[in-house]
Amino acid sequence: MDAAHPASRTTPAVSRRRLLQLGGAAAAVVGAAQLLRPTPAWADGYDSMRGTWVQLLTGSGYDPTAAPYATVLAQLGSQAGSYQGSMAPTTGSLWPDLPIGTVSANVTSGFGRLQTMALAYVQPGTGLTGSTALASAITTGLDWLCAHAYAPTTTTYNNWWDWQIGAPQRLLDTALLMYPQLSSDRITAYCAAIDHFVPATAVATYSGTSTGANRVDLCRVLMLRGVLGRNAASLTTAQTALSPVFPYVLGGDGFYADGSFIQHTYIPYAGTYGDVLLGDLSKLLTLTAGTAWAITDPAVQNFYAAVDTAFAPFVYNGLVMDGVSGRAVSRGIGATNNPTQFQQDDNNRGHGVVSDILRLATSGAVSPAQAAAWKSMVKGWLQRQYYEPLLNNTTLSVAELARAQALLNDATVTATAEPVGSKVFGMDRAVHRRTNWAAQLSICSSRTTFYETGNGENLHGWHQNSGMLYWYGDTYGDGQYADAFWPTVDPYKLPGTTVSTLALADAAGGAWGASHPDTPWAGGATDGTFSVVGQDVRGLQSTLVGKKSWFLLDDSVHCLGAGITCTDGVDVQTTVDNRNLGPNNSQVLTVDGTVQPTTLGWSRTFADSQYMAIGGMGAWVFPGGATVSVEREARTGAWSSVNTGSATTQLTRNYLTMWFDHGTDPSGADYSYQLMPGATAAQAAARAAGPNVTVLANTATVQAISCPSLGLTMANFFAAGSAGPLTASGPCSVLVREQGGTMTVAVSDPTRTATTVQVTVARTGYAAVGSTAGITVLSTSGAVSLLAETGGTQGASRTATLTAAGTAPAPATATSLAATATTYVRDGSYGNTTYGNATTMVVKNTNVANNGYNRESLLAFDVSGLTGTVSRAVLWVYGNVQDSGGTRTTLQAFGLSSDAWTEPGTTWNSAPGRTTALGTGAVSAGYDWVALDVTAAVAAAQPGAGGDGTAALAVFEPIGAVGLAAVLNTRLNTTNPPRLEVVTS
Repeated sequence: MDAAHPASRTTPAVSRRRLLQLGGAAAAVVGAAQLLRPTPAWADGYDSMRGTWVQLLTGSGYDPTAAPYATVLAQLGSQAGSYQGSMAPTTGSLWPDLPIGTVSANVTSGFGRLQTMALAYVQPGTGLTGSTALASAITTGLDWLCAHAYAPTTTTYNNWWDWQIGAPQRLLDTALLMYPQLSSDRITAYCAAIDHFVPATAVATYSGTSTGANRVDLCRVLMLRGVLGRNAASLTTAQTALSPVFPYVLGGDGFYADGSFIQHTYIPYAGTYGDVLLGDLSKLLTLTAGTAWAITDPAVQNFYAAVDTAFAPFVYNGLVMDGVSGRAVSRGIGATNNPTQFQQDDNNRGHGVVSDILRLATSGAVSPAQAAAWKSMVKGWLQRQYYEPLLNNTTLSVAELARAQALLNDATVTATAEPVGSKVFGMDRAVHRRTNWAAQLSICSSRTTFYETGNGENLHGWHQNSGMLYWYGDTYGDGQYADAFWPTVDPYKLPGTTVSTLALADAAGGAWGASHPDTPWAGGATDGTFSVVGQDVRGLQSTLVGKKSWFLLDDSVHCLGAGITCTDGVDVQTTVDNRNLGPNNSQVLTVDGTVQPTTLGWSRTFADSQYMAIGGMGAWVFPGGATVSVEREARTGAWSSVNTGSATTQLTRNYLTMWFDHGTDPSGADYSYQLMPGATAAQAAARAAGPNVTVLANTATVQAISCPSLGLTMANFFAAGSAGPLTASGPCSVLVREQGGTMTVAVSDPTRTATTVQVTVARTGYAAVGSTAGITVLSTSGAVSLLAETGGTQGASRTATLTAAGTAPAPATATSLAATATTYVRDGSYGNTTYGNATTMVVKNTNVANNGYNRESLLAFDVSGLTGTVSRAVLWVYGNVQDSGGTRTTLQAFGLSSDAWTEPGTTWNSAPGRTTALGTGAVSAGYDWVALDVTAAVAAAQPGAGGDGTAALAVFEPIGAVGLAAVLNTRLNTTNPPRLEVVTS
């Protein structure tokens, strides 16, 4: 039950000091409310939280008569007046154009219109501030919707999101804004409707549609329902239900330790769903700061870290890169839900991310040092965003505009510059930044999707992740993808992609990321400054295959393709670039020193071209010359062509497109080119005459380059092979950087299938090992030989640093051993049951003895043949969590008191006891390798150390901890059986 709700309720008194603290709009809101209601001498925490939320919606500290606020407020009033005038309650609709009963979005839209009207009522300068007629229309609308469309007796239809997130969020915002005008009966009715559609059980388990951004949205509903209905239980439920959002995940939706953010299981989504989560959490942290419901879960620090690792890397000059915005890139200008006809694009999505980070910085929930760092970062973005400055966006609320303006006016905050660095994410994305440009690469694998479509959106995004290379300049190019790019670009010629021109239907492949390439090879290696990224490319509904690599350097990106093969019976093309020239068509194209025509419709194929440059944009160099087709054309399209809910207005933009035509049904085609952002024709000519890159290999097996000026050697191995000084034992990416007597080697396994990969660098002179992270240096004599532990890293790079000075380590040998015995045992009533001869084994610690649910896996390895001293031993097990209680648990290895056990005869009651606790590792619902350090047990098992040559090991979960059931492969499983990797010296 809700807390007692006064039958005759009045608004709490607000002191003059509090009014001054609230400022501008918030003060106007409170002042208007006080004019409408007498003020008692009491208030409580719910009133305070309600005031906080209203201030988040309405803003503070601004002059409503000044720009841009006056414009925003006038637009708000005009729109609210239009909604008020067109409202016509009947049996089947509140507004004639939003009939109720079959389209759930109409329910959300109805509440959204009431929210707009409520904002116009409470905010100053709208022309409707404090209007009695408007207030009456709002309460009439709320009553109608909560009686006819969103009532406790309503059965849901269409989209679940409207019922659990879209409609209740707008209902709650409206009710909180209009709170002084609402009777207790009304509030009770509204809360009853929300309780029907969003009960506490909506967040009972972290699964299905209740994960990631959706979970935060649901918690926002529950928390505000608690504020509106003065219900502590609802607030507590929401507070508790947020906790599963914060831990890093190893699969599925959520934040990953490397900064990846996934929603809808397969979609990199920091730019939209991630921003929803960021926005809601920043508001909820502000709402609850200093209250009994403050978010104090220690894991919230992961969310704070994500601002810098998951969001900031994809923000450049204030825009958010399209590669992490999913189907939202197609939204553009809405047909009916965007009355201002304001276009959604990367710059405007950036306004949301930037505003949310700034709100979090001012929430009072983070440390002063963290808040100061974020404010400096945001101020830099605000100052540099030239294409669509945030303060020019009159679709933003005055709250966001006022907060941004206040930051710009704050002389105590110093703006930070765009960082220089390079990062490869496990979600099949990479970002590369330099002082005057940035690039973002979108690829895909069996773990991610070709593209996302759904709800009639992004109908032509088929090739968005087939190697699309986005890039931006510090003072140019930020309109490339913002200026009606998606409805007008040729979807078969997206920059950087290799595609079959086979005609595809709208939304081909299925909704919500249903289609995936049938290959795991996508990713790369990075040292944080440079990166090498590769993709085993596949075609959507096509026979296309090929290998693609990108080498991310200082002033350029070197691009290679090989093994491009297809039997679709159509042309296959690699688009070098496709520059959006906007509406003017004034940019000059220079090819090998000759200026080309600017006539629209002009096209030409250049044989043996050395370089091309577009004035004011950049240049492309073709080492050794290449045949490149070029076209300058005007393209016309409407947003509705890529999104059924968008405007039908025809738009025309001009493009300069450069591509390699591999012909019909190519076999083993290849390409090589270098992108130089911002370069002039003269700079491109100089680069063509004096290349900075040597291509060491460009085949379907390995693609590799060297860049001596940067000390770099980089390679993608799609299989075991050699290129230049590099040799790899299996698929991997390798980045070697040599400078000042130091060599750094970064190794990753983009396939995520191997436990280890061995890499040899044919370099001499490096002796001492400076540092290692997941890499063992086996030898530095004659060449540097490394064993990288790549299993379970989710494609992250392992790094070793060697120096010329110092003492070389003793040579070491790596040995891989198969298990000689594997089984598991179970306690309680199963204590005498054997589970030998199975292909899987189970681990679970319930921390309750003999209840029949505890299970332990046993393994044995013959280590009698090992010679030398064991310096490292890793037990590799492969499996996943299979438990209704959650998706992630921790495994731990243990020594056993005896190796006198057998697969067919061992039970829980007869199994040897656990001894030394050894290494731990995380496992999740996604199948993967887990590495457990068992060095001490293996060393003790050697005959020379007093052992009998058998390493007997147990895999359980940490003692005293409640875990989840994890199912692991045994030695009898033909796929990824356990193994022991031992390094001896």
